[in-house]
Amino acid sequence: MLRRLYDWTMKWAASPQALPALFIIAMAESSFFPIPPDLLLIPMVLAVPAKGLVYAAWCTVGSVIGGALGYLIGYQFWQWIGEPIIEFYGAAEKYAHLSELFNQYDAWIVGIAAFSPIPYKLFTITAGAMHSDFGVFILTSLLARGARFFLVAGLLKWGGDRLRNLVEEHLNLLVTVLTVMVILGFVVIKYLL
Repeated sequence: MLRRLYDWTMKWAASPQALPALFIIAMAESSFFPIPPDLLLIPMVLAVPAKGLVYAAWCTVGSVIGGALGYLIGYQFWQWIGEPIIEFYGAAEKYAHLSELFNQYDAWIVGIAAFSPIPYKLFTITAGAMHSDFGVFILTSLLARGARFFLVAGLLKWGGDRLRNLVEEHLNLLVTVLTVMVILGFVVIKYLL
């Protein structure tokens, strides 16, 4: 089953609809959607390595626009939208601690969340709710999200067919590792922050 899903994803990732879908998923993930865009970026770069850096750029721009939307949700619509999203991800009780971290580290915490598997949307919404400097927020998001997506795309492009063959050989293990990383991001939010 996983092999069929992988084959379908690879075929779809090379289609013209993949780039707009990547942009939309990256935008949505930064403000409310739970699935990271890496899960589409990776097969897209593996399917068409020559376009890897273009995909990373679109993913970065979509993610930063989504981050701005998350910021707006926290800044302007905290009670109606922001707080319910934070509660949905089980981070309501951690919000006070997260607010303290913002007061202390502001741009640094946004950068760490933007680069890591920690759910970025929680930090974009909190940045808005904390009235963080919007320009610094956008610049930090652009640098950290760009670093993340260009690193992923660059490594996959550099690895080319060798890496694609390796991914196909160890597909189950890689899917497990990616799933664990996403879950760990939520665990970090729930128990460590």
